[in-house]
Amino acid sequence: MTQTHPVVLRHASGHALFANQKAMDLAGVSRETPDPRGGRVLRDGAGDPTGVFEERAMDLITDAYQNFVQTMTPEARKEEWLAGIRAVQDECLRNGITSFQDAGTKFREVDWYRELDAADSLRLNLWVMLRHSYDEMAGNMDGLPHYGKRFECSAIKTELDGALGSYGAWLLEPYFDNPGFTGQNTTEVATVDSIAQLAITHNMQLCVHAIGDRANRETLDLMAKYVDPTDDKRWRIEHSQHIHPDDIPRFAKLGVIAAMQGIHCTSDALFAETRLGTERARSGAYPWRSLIDAGAVVTNGTDAPVEDVNPIESFYASVTRARADGKAVFFPEQSMTREEALHSYTAAAAYSAFQEDVRGTLVPGLQADFVLLSNDLTNCADDQILSTEVLATYVSGRKEY
Repeated sequence: MTQTHPVVLRHASGHALFANQKAMDLAGVSRETPDPRGGRVLRDGAGDPTGVFEERAMDLITDAYQNFVQTMTPEARKEEWLAGIRAVQDECLRNGITSFQDAGTKFREVDWYRELDAADSLRLNLWVMLRHSYDEMAGNMDGLPHYGKRFECSAIKTELDGALGSYGAWLLEPYFDNPGFTGQNTTEVATVDSIAQLAITHNMQLCVHAIGDRANRETLDLMAKYVDPTDDKRWRIEHSQHIHPDDIPRFAKLGVIAAMQGIHCTSDALFAETRLGTERARSGAYPWRSLIDAGAVVTNGTDAPVEDVNPIESFYASVTRARADGKAVFFPEQSMTREEALHSYTAAAAYSAFQEDVRGTLVPGLQADFVLLSNDLTNCADDQILSTEVLATYVSGRKEY
């Protein structure tokens, strides 16, 4: 079957994929195919592709897949997407999520979300970042930003590097376990600069994926050209996973938001110290405590579908820095307090989307979004956090789960 049918499997991190020989043949990938800038095709001893594609090299396969998608009728593509959206809304509400911030939305999806919102078919609040190449966005952003009832597209997403686990995070110094290699700069800094100018022109937030300390420094340097804490742009660095200690105070100074995910720390705990070495891991990896103490706004999430959408385990990671399976505790001195972790998931997340006057806190006049939980997360024992169940989810005062 796999010899006659193309098979493509995307890694959970989103930074690598696996393709069988039929898929590579259809994509025209061979021994002669060069590694694209910002990516790598893994090869065997003879130089032939093994089927593993990292970072920008994934485009070699996904471009061919998109060519196949174009053979589907527009109606079939939309119905497939709508079925996914219905299932995702059910899953989010079952897990106590009343608002979702999505980091990778295409033009056609913006149009479809507008239709759902106009028909009152969105059951939770959705704030999305437009994500296309600069060339695809420039000159094509009429009607943005868009502010609807439950749907908003008011930000642009881009990236500077890949993931730590796949050696894609862009580092200032080589990987501890891969000497001589400093990771992948997946999008040229000049291109990200052009996208920043698009964000300014259209009065949209800029959100930049940066995981390694080099990527975070380059992003802060770029943002420093355009942001001023007095103009309240609230530009964001998505993940902010590994930061040089010298750069931590710059987040608060520049008014740049550290949009982080607690669960990434503990998911990566089994290899992060190996990648970075003990001292770099201790001083700059997932440094929530240092960022908060320096005055930065730190938000939280799960980065679904990279991680499970359930926020409870991510909350547990935020306050304990411990894996749920008990296999590791990652420098617990960087933990958040219970109150800080709740704030990062609620009021801080609303602030990071300019929505603090609409939602994020339970006060008169704001939207009544809340959940009922089986445990009090502010007072229960650490080992009781993971057994917490969502009993009900309310959006705008209406019980949705």
